[in-house]
Amino acid sequence: MPSLHDPNQNQLLAALLDAEFDRISPHLELVQMKLGDLLYESGGKLQHVYFPTTSIISLHYVLENGSSSEIAGVGNEGVLGVSLFMGGNTTPSRAIVQTGGYGYRLKSQLLLEEFNRAGAVMRLLLRYTQALITQMSQTAVCNRHHSVEQQLCRWLLLTLDRMPTNELTMTQELIASMLGVRREGVTEAAGKLQSYGFISYRRGHITVTDRAGLERNVCECYGVVKKEFARLLSDVRQRQTSSSNNSGGQQQAR
Repeated sequence: MPSLHDPNQNQLLAALLDAEFDRISPHLELVQMKLGDLLYESGGKLQHVYFPTTSIISLHYVLENGSSSEIAGVGNEGVLGVSLFMGGNTTPSRAIVQTGGYGYRLKSQLLLEEFNRAGAVMRLLLRYTQALITQMSQTAVCNRHHSVEQQLCRWLLLTLDRMPTNELTMTQELIASMLGVRREGVTEAAGKLQSYGFISYRRGHITVTDRAGLERNVCECYGVVKKEFARLLSDVRQRQTSSSNNSGGQQQAR
């Protein structure tokens, strides 16, 4: 019987060569992440990095007055803790579990050791970081120039891409916090999407009933982020397969 939980459910871990994965896998710890769990606080020291599998983590920038908005999301396509190997030992953002589920955590020092080998792990993490920066940049542009309705479509689609279901457990208050807008704006936008037949909303639950409709209504920001992740991570896999073939099959792309 297949295992209910598998590190290969995370795309970065699945993209590693056998040699790199074999060094890391004994140290991967399966952890449950509950909705609302605080994984990192702004300025906190990174003790672990997290590879989500069925959970989604939201990165928030928090202002002095306590208000915040999401700057990026991390799901089964990525890793939480890029500031570790980008030269810092703390993060300027807050990391909160947006969608409850599971993931694997790894002690920060172990990932840093792999990164410093300057091999496949480093290339993979740098490519992912580039895609994450694209997501952050596009989120900033979207929040400034597009309507709350379009922002909500983008957020819903990016969330769906990381989930095996079209059911989301999320209150309007939490969505407003993610987008950095007033709750009334989210209520109005969600009402419009429901009237179009794109979603069905009841307290604390959103069901996407017409994904194609959301895709027609969303701004270009969703497509930019999705294409960049696909381009960078697919290129990494192609490089790893080529490296495996050139080494006479001693390492296999997983």
